[in-house]
Amino acid sequence: MPATFPPDLFLFYLPPSLWLPLAAIAGVGFDRLLGEARRWHPLVGFGALADAAERALNRGGWRKTSGVLAWSLIVLPWVALVFWSQRGDFYGWLFDVILLYFALGGRSLAEHAERVNSDLAAGDLPAAREHVGWIVSRKTSDLNESDVAKACVESTLENGNDALFGALFWFMLLGGGGAVLFRLANTLDAMWGYKNERFLRFGWAAARLDDALNYLPARLTALSYALCGQTRRAFSCWRKQAPIWESPNAGPVMSAGAGSLGLALGGAAIYHGKREERPVLGEGQPARREDIPRALTLVRRSLALWLIVYFMGGLLSA
Repeated sequence: MPATFPPDLFLFYLPPSLWLPLAAIAGVGFDRLLGEARRWHPLVGFGALADAAERALNRGGWRKTSGVLAWSLIVLPWVALVFWSQRGDFYGWLFDVILLYFALGGRSLAEHAERVNSDLAAGDLPAAREHVGWIVSRKTSDLNESDVAKACVESTLENGNDALFGALFWFMLLGGGGAVLFRLANTLDAMWGYKNERFLRFGWAAARLDDALNYLPARLTALSYALCGQTRRAFSCWRKQAPIWESPNAGPVMSAGAGSLGLALGGAAIYHGKREERPVLGEGQPARREDIPRALTLVRRSLALWLIVYFMGGLLSA
């Protein structure tokens, strides 16, 4: 037996159609095991680059054009570099795994939701308000216990798509380059996609491109939520409620998720100092603290469904 074991043999024993599904399983496993990197996370550096680009280009009378230019300058070169550096060996496979791991935020989402759940279980409403404020954009200082639970469940369902399924979908299509494309586009939407005076024109491209990249993943996320819970109710809520929700992608995800859980979400909330009357999503009882773990379980079951279907598809294609 040779002193060193060629790592490529790990892949050569398997049909090529299974390489990417196994990379997806490994990337999800690393995210579940390690969570987000506490130091030197690539998205921290990317965020600083985005801030610099926005300060330099978000000015003058051509802000829509400069928004497209800024998005292109700080996203496309990284995506092109990833595609250019792809290799068809073990090290290329491992590189894809690492890229997917950095693109995912499943454990981070779970940790935030579990922290809010723990605060409510301990009767510490001020802490719960503070911690739910880390994952939602609405005002949380005046929320009661049910409102905190509702906000946390909504964020868990919606960010299940953003933190997991969107990146996984594009990884399944394009490998590591697809995951990088989605994560960078989604990050810029979170930074620039506000409808205020500063970003309304400059950030329109980031918002529209994120909507386009999220269109199919959001509907597959809604489908998986429906299949992993109260299926008939989820489909009914999706059909009736998603079209009247402002976001074309959050509507299907949250209405199907709320219906699957048998919960009534949505309703009035304060965003950026203004009270907004939003449509009700789902049907059933108002969200309670006990529903936060149920929402996390729905996301996890959906993730398992995605990985099983992906792996079986690769196996049948072998």
